[in-house]
Amino acid sequence: MKIREINAMRGPNYWSVRRHKLIVMVLDLEDMEQKPTNKVPGFNERIKAMFPSMYEHRCSEGCPGGFFMRVDDGTWMGHVIEHIALEIQTLAGMDVGFGRTRGYGEDGVYNVVFNYLEENAGRFAAESAVRICEALIAGTDYNLEADLQEMRELRESERLGPSTGSIVEEAASRGIPWIRLNQYSLCQLGYGANQKKIHATVTSQTSSIGVELACDKEDTKYLLEQAEVLVPKGRIIRTERELKKAIKEIGFPVVTKPIDGNHGRGISVDINTIEAAVIGFKAAKKVSSSVIVESFIIGDDYRLLVINHKLVAAAKRTPAHVIGDGKSSIQELIDEVNSDPRRGYGHEKVLTMITVNDLTKSIIQSYGYTLETVVKKGEQVILKDTANLSTGGTSEDVTDMVHPANIFMAERISKIIDLDICGIDLMTTDISKPLEETNGAVIEVNAGPGFRMHLAPSNGIPRNVAANVVDMLFPPGTSARIPIIAVTGTNGKTTTTRLIAHMLKMKGHRVGYTTSDGVYIQNRMLMKGDCTGPSSAEFVLRDPTVDYAVLECARGGLLRAGLGFHKCDVGIVTNVTGDHLGLKGIHSIEQLARVKGVLPETVVKEGYAILNADDELVFNMSKSVESNVALFSMDENNIHIKAMAAKGGLSAIYENGYITICKGDWKLRIIKAVNVPLTYGGKAAFMIQNVLPAVLTAYVRGFSIEDIKVSLETFIPSPGQTPGRLNLFEFEDFQVLIDYAHNPAGLRALKDMVAKMEAKTKVGIIAGVGDRRDQDTREIGSIAAEMFDEIIIRQDKNLRGKQADEIIKILKDGIQENNPKKKISVISSEKEAITHAINQAKEGSLIVMCSDMVLETLDLVMKLKEKEASKLYGL
Repeated sequence: MKIREINAMRGPNYWSVRRHKLIVMVLDLEDMEQKPTNKVPGFNERIKAMFPSMYEHRCSEGCPGGFFMRVDDGTWMGHVIEHIALEIQTLAGMDVGFGRTRGYGEDGVYNVVFNYLEENAGRFAAESAVRICEALIAGTDYNLEADLQEMRELRESERLGPSTGSIVEEAASRGIPWIRLNQYSLCQLGYGANQKKIHATVTSQTSSIGVELACDKEDTKYLLEQAEVLVPKGRIIRTERELKKAIKEIGFPVVTKPIDGNHGRGISVDINTIEAAVIGFKAAKKVSSSVIVESFIIGDDYRLLVINHKLVAAAKRTPAHVIGDGKSSIQELIDEVNSDPRRGYGHEKVLTMITVNDLTKSIIQSYGYTLETVVKKGEQVILKDTANLSTGGTSEDVTDMVHPANIFMAERISKIIDLDICGIDLMTTDISKPLEETNGAVIEVNAGPGFRMHLAPSNGIPRNVAANVVDMLFPPGTSARIPIIAVTGTNGKTTTTRLIAHMLKMKGHRVGYTTSDGVYIQNRMLMKGDCTGPSSAEFVLRDPTVDYAVLECARGGLLRAGLGFHKCDVGIVTNVTGDHLGLKGIHSIEQLARVKGVLPETVVKEGYAILNADDELVFNMSKSVESNVALFSMDENNIHIKAMAAKGGLSAIYENGYITICKGDWKLRIIKAVNVPLTYGGKAAFMIQNVLPAVLTAYVRGFSIEDIKVSLETFIPSPGQTPGRLNLFEFEDFQVLIDYAHNPAGLRALKDMVAKMEAKTKVGIIAGVGDRRDQDTREIGSIAAEMFDEIIIRQDKNLRGKQADEIIKILKDGIQENNPKKKISVISSEKEAITHAINQAKEGSLIVMCSDMVLETLDLVMKLKEKEASKLYGL
């Protein structure tokens, strides 16, 4: 068996609009296509022995043991691998359950699809599942535990921490989109101009002064003392001499800790001798040049969490420890504690496994014990010097027990230090009494405090503290999103996208938009090339200056990774024709329609799916959307348009020469098509078809008829506004027209326009694309033979799987089948082909260049035009 490719879906996709995180593995079964499970001796017994928990897989049988029934009856190895990939993720602590295996369109080749929680772990699961299946087929041993541990480590290295993850999950539950900005905990909540950022529990609203103060324990302590907050008596020291002097003033017991440490690093507590104090001092010095020595406060360790200056949770924390039973060694007691099913690797469960490291051994040694020591019954042995959950500590929720005086103090501290999210550590014997009554004290103030102890305490009520963060960042009445208009289809996407962006800019919006030419932020191209995939969409949505997004979404990105957003406000489908068939497992136009149909299904309920009523495949998408539907058509008598009018619905049509919006039976005429520059006086009918969905979009987004009209009148087809889309250049004796037409449907639409243009000779420069079907390339040649008097065949830079000679021959075949006498030239270089055509142009001729290298072609033609002007006029 051979893996051809593995893709990770991250948004709505061909396989599922709602399940965004899917691995899609293209798997060639090779010889195993002829050997289902019941044809491999012993396979059934081996898979049941290796994965007894797979009994819970119901599969299509719909009952426990259903998958094993399929294995017994005989199922294909692709199906088996799908189930193994799901099961090993679950065994590694990532509970997943959705999967499907479908034919790729070639014998023995399948799309194996299953969901994942962490992408790299999911990719690993795909590869591991194939290896495991091969071992089961061969009857060889396999080290499953090694793969499970690898996946756990991949998960921990990739997943968001519990604090960040809780905020992201809470935001997502409210429909707030989010983007991970780096491999760590920096995330964006919301889109564009309405975004907020979080880095763990530090937000884009967190005061930098507050963070600096919290990291500087000396300044924090000074400010709290000035505000009459109870803090331990102490001093800042830098030498052992100062240490001894400070202890003489303070008295034992003391604590030593680095002045700018965090997460409990370098802290030593309950020090009662000078020798121990020196050890603690040296440990703190490894973290910070300055060290705090202060009184050790007797009591329990509490964490008060204040968000937006309101106390939202409190927890009592206990360091990792064991309690003797009089017969077990400390190591055996640790093993027993770690056997608690609530303890896991890293952050995967409520509690973390207790690990034995040098610090643990030194703490045990301070008791006079070793790991082999048997501790008497009931004796507690502390194993870590802090109560952090990440080192095996436990927490108990005590929010409802906190005395009002302590609540007042905590909320006041958050304002004194100026932190929107603030963790306050204090020691007291009783949190239900004011600190002054228990001789307690505030030990530390933390910026970016961890939420885990509150989200999943060992005991007590879990507190959804992440909700308080999201409430603070996005108060009621504020939006986290920006409007998104998404455009897909076979032809017309880019022009429609650009026209809508122009309309929005005319209304004063700061628009970001993606096209097959590049990404634009407020008219500035910031990325060049085909930018119609999810990463380009995300680029726009990450930009904090953008308040409106218009996103062209092509087939390739949808199949490679899904959409780059989860919901849009308007989803447009221009048409579906047979382009790119035979690629990525899409072999029919119906399958291609299902790919493009993903986009309208993502439109929010109150939004609009705008669909081409002249294309049955596109119109049928209206049956699977949850949003409003508006239609557009070049024929006012289209049956779907009439049905929409009868229902009082919305449509845009071309009637009696007008671009018209229909609202029920009412007609709102916008402008005559001949007065829309984009249509070249009405000659370019396909451009009228691009105008219709743009007009509808503007209307449903609240534009006035006058605003729409002005926008259409000011959108001039040119290299600046519509690069490579009907760009007409007037030379002295001839004309040059550049267009992106690159498939039969696009070329046929261009043919109708060229037929209306007067010229003595019409010369076409065409090319074939290597990853298209031969019949499509041949059809391009045939259409060109009808359009042009002379044809120049050029070669694309990227041949995409075929040899240049092969493509040229197919084009020639198409031309000669239509007209054997057609004049044909072959000039491989696009630059040379263009230069030749212009240099040899006859008076009154029209040269039509079908180019996919839009910007380079435009640049060359404009330089040749400048050269002509220089010769003629000395410019």
